Amino acid sequence: MTASSVVTLGETMALVRAVEIGSLRHADALTLGIGGAESNVAIGLARLGVGVSWLGRVGDDSLGERVVREIRGDGVDVRAVIDADAPTGLMVKERPSAASTAVHYYRAGSAGSRLRPTDLPDGWVESGVLLHLTGITPLLSDTAHAAVRCAIDRARDAGASVSFDINYRSALAPASVAGPVLREIAERADVVFGGVEEFAILYPDATPADAAGRLRDAGCATAVFKLGPDGASVVTADSVTDGRGFSIDVVDTVGAGDAFVAGFLSALVEGLGTDEILRRANACGAIACLVPGDWEAAPTRRDLERFLAGDADPVRR
Repeated sequence: MTASSVVTLGETMALVRAVEIGSLRHADALTLGIGGAESNVAIGLARLGVGVSWLGRVGDDSLGERVVREIRGDGVDVRAVIDADAPTGLMVKERPSAASTAVHYYRAGSAGSRLRPTDLPDGWVESGVLLHLTGITPLLSDTAHAAVRCAIDRARDAGASVSFDINYRSALAPASVAGPVLREIAERADVVFGGVEEFAILYPDATPADAAGRLRDAGCATAVFKLGPDGASVVTADSVTDGRGFSIDVVDTVGAGDAFVAGFLSALVEGLGTDEILRRANACGAIACLVPGDWEAAPTRRDLERFLAGDADPVRR
């Protein structure tokens, strides 16, 4: 693998999280961290030994410095664009109940939303064998959408593959607005990830099988249906491969999808078969559910090996 087998771009924000369960109106303690779908995947890939580079804009502020430090600290090649005219975005998470999570975004006019094609350095996209994108970035702003399209053009010209996680966020745009934007990107990708309901946003009148077929007709080789605790299915022109999920005691599902994608892509760039790709991806997603946070529980190779070996001993000496 090259120094940056995978390149990715998008907004990473500062993250404030309530420590206890209940409404923020009564919270006594909060923790500060970071979170962003693309950087979550980048961190997950780096922990699995894949060379990865992340690019994004952050404000010229302490929160932006924290974003850069945290991502770089996990071994990711960080290409941060410092925006002196906009703040680093912020998201706030609360757990109204033990079974629910609410996320509040404060990202309008943020540095990350001002991403633009000129932020992508010459040769940067071309340095990777795979470009990973999500449906969050193109919905942030017209310039961010243009940056995504530019990255795809450059990846295609360089012969790199493109993966795309639909990752629809209703807070950014209604499905009727987001659908055509996300569909255009998905149809230019080689691998598309999403839940069944997310594929329905691309093609509202299609069954999951029909959606996979339409993507295939447009040139996308692989559709990956993320099914949560039930695992995932990979649909190609030649086959449908199902991968079972793992039975665990869930603590927090936030970030599980990103960990799944990191596991999948790490195995993909290593050239593993579909069954092994799904096994690793499902394991990474399950491990991420064992600890609160967006990316904190993304497994290393050793974590993954212990989990797959069934190492459930609560005390390790």
